[in-house]
Amino acid sequence: MNNSIPLKNDPYIALKFADFRYFVTTKILITMALQIQAVVVGWHIYSLTHDPLSLGLIGLVEIIPNFSVTLFAGHFADLYDRKKIVYSCLTALLICSLSLFYAAYSSSTYQLYWLYAIIALSGFARGIISPSLFSILTECVPKEHYVNSTSWHSTLWQIAFMIGAGGSGFLFNFLSYNAYLVIFILISLSMIAFYFISPKHHSLKQDKQASMLDSIKLGIKFVFSNQVFLGAISLDLFAVLFGGAVALLPIYANDILKVGPKGLGFLKAAPSLGSFLMAAIVVHWPPVKNTGKKLLWAVLGFGLCMIIFGISKNYYLSLFVLALSGAFDNISVVVRGTIMQSMVPVDMKGKVYAVNSIFIGSSNEIGAFESGLTARLMGVVPSVVFGGTMTLGVVIFTYLKAPKLKNLNFLKNS
Repeated sequence: MNNSIPLKNDPYIALKFADFRYFVTTKILITMALQIQAVVVGWHIYSLTHDPLSLGLIGLVEIIPNFSVTLFAGHFADLYDRKKIVYSCLTALLICSLSLFYAAYSSSTYQLYWLYAIIALSGFARGIISPSLFSILTECVPKEHYVNSTSWHSTLWQIAFMIGAGGSGFLFNFLSYNAYLVIFILISLSMIAFYFISPKHHSLKQDKQASMLDSIKLGIKFVFSNQVFLGAISLDLFAVLFGGAVALLPIYANDILKVGPKGLGFLKAAPSLGSFLMAAIVVHWPPVKNTGKKLLWAVLGFGLCMIIFGISKNYYLSLFVLALSGAFDNISVVVRGTIMQSMVPVDMKGKVYAVNSIFIGSSNEIGAFESGLTARLMGVVPSVVFGGTMTLGVVIFTYLKAPKLKNLNFLKNS
């Protein structure tokens, strides 16, 4: 397979496609809503329990239903109307936002369990929606613009993440748990923007004849037979699994750095700020030369940032290294996204993205649980340092065992 992708001189080419503009508007609104939800729910649950494991359980409670439906969602995304699937999931997320608002003002002794139940429903909806959204994204621009569209998608997503996470602290400080109603409004607006997208869905005769199990097996076989694809998503899986400290940010904000909910919002947004700045660079100078080596160096830098963050007791240093970690992570996001869009056949995008979600999506939630569990067993700071160190080990292992990924080069030979 020819993995080379031609360079284009216009760094804004993807934005000239109306479907892509509507798509990223939809993603911006959804991302802002979910980041506000993540920060407010994290603070809400920690204020009820003051237990680091309770924060880790947020990720676990969300990923279990996500796991249970993702592979099936990929199969359905390649068969049925993806817009209807997305609308159904957005409706479920609307219900979750109203339920969180109700739970926040409930005097029930089971409030904590209600919160976890709502998070589980949210995870269920997000597991179904992701393959369909990705499949629609790949239809918004021609293949020759995938690097540019991936860079812009990442850039705008990070802006949304930064605004949602960073503004959530101020929003919570001003509105308290009424912030859950803001989530409802943002998701409603995303549904309006999504209406204007006209995806060019491909009907898959072979999948309609095959059983669901055979279809899922086909997606799994594709991933595990491709060293570049498997190496890239495995690298991210283990790096985030061991190196992610995001789940422990409420503890850092409250107990170590002592900056409160406003500071928590900035800590949450710092990686997105770094990612946004890097994405602005990548849009103009995409990592298409020595791509594999740049990916490995980026994940190595991410691990080092986690180690420094773990031992830092200075708020501004912590903000800086979190921003730097986001910059490194953006390179990884762009490379993985380009691999996904350029190397996966159009009739398998839903299935393969579903398998990818098991790796990438699960790494965040299971990583959150791992962080909470190790923080309880080892202490907060040692657990973060341990995770960063393990990330460095994963990079070295991948460098030695995945030569095709190490030598990946998207630059088209002239």
